[in-house]
Amino acid sequence: MSKGRGEIHESYLIAPDLEDGRLTREVEIVDQEGARKIQHAVQERPLTIFLNGQEVITAMTIGDHPRWLAVGYLRNQAMLRDDDEITAIDYDEDIRTIVVRTKRKTDYEEKMRRKVHTSGCAQGTVFGDVMEEFEKIRLSDDAVLRTSDLYALVKTVSTTPSLYMKAGSIHGCVLARGGEPLVYIEDVGRHNAVDKIAGWMFLNRVAPEDKIFYTTGRMTSEMVLKCAAMGIPVLVSRSGFTAWGVDLARKVNMTLIGRARGRRFICASGEERIIFDAATSKARERGGAPEVIPAHGRAIVKKTKAAGGGKA
Repeated sequence: MSKGRGEIHESYLIAPDLEDGRLTREVEIVDQEGARKIQHAVQERPLTIFLNGQEVITAMTIGDHPRWLAVGYLRNQAMLRDDDEITAIDYDEDIRTIVVRTKRKTDYEEKMRRKVHTSGCAQGTVFGDVMEEFEKIRLSDDAVLRTSDLYALVKTVSTTPSLYMKAGSIHGCVLARGGEPLVYIEDVGRHNAVDKIAGWMFLNRVAPEDKIFYTTGRMTSEMVLKCAAMGIPVLVSRSGFTAWGVDLARKVNMTLIGRARGRRFICASGEERIIFDAATSKARERGGAPEVIPAHGRAIVKKTKAAGGGKA
């Protein structure tokens, strides 16, 4: 399939479905000139998630892929283990409830007592032992990130038809291998989009070690925690990152790429994975002193390598 602007790249296994009428609806608006127009707006629906017989949470979501969202949420909260056997997933669209049933008896009561609200929009909560599990994680040293792949990925994602282009007010997340996107998911909260991809990976037993995770939203501690739990070594965003997000990424050996637009980016963690095979002449000629880059009134220090010191 053509890779031109406005068309779905041939590498996608899952891409935004702009024809799904459940995800948006038309609303009448008045613009700055007083003219009445029709605008598409993203829908929000509650989804109540149960693990076996226990209600866990009600999330606000656009309503697509509820099974992936439920399984991914439970996995990223360490309520499901990698070796858990899911015996059934029962979804009732009328009452917007989904029940994930497992062969193993779960210990959700203790987890529910130890939850912490995060900065995630629409809903952001992590449970106490998520941090305990995080301390055990060390992401693969074998993964690499070629700048040529990064630039290709950013270009493809930015030209993919999406609900964001149609209606706005939505976050997108992409699972990729090298420069090729595989799964593109959107939702009103970036954490929902992450969890949907996590659920898809869990149910399809997709290996994470060679994957890249791209998000349109900022890289907070919650985003790093979720990607680390999924085992993905590279996290990329067209937006920025928080200081704690950087600290957590460094703890687990995650490569954290921010402000990825066109052929520009900054790396705050895991720069040793980057292969600068598409470096600009400016980057090759630059000396080893850090470059101070202003970011909305703040200074971010970008580390640069001396000429000849980078990886081939």
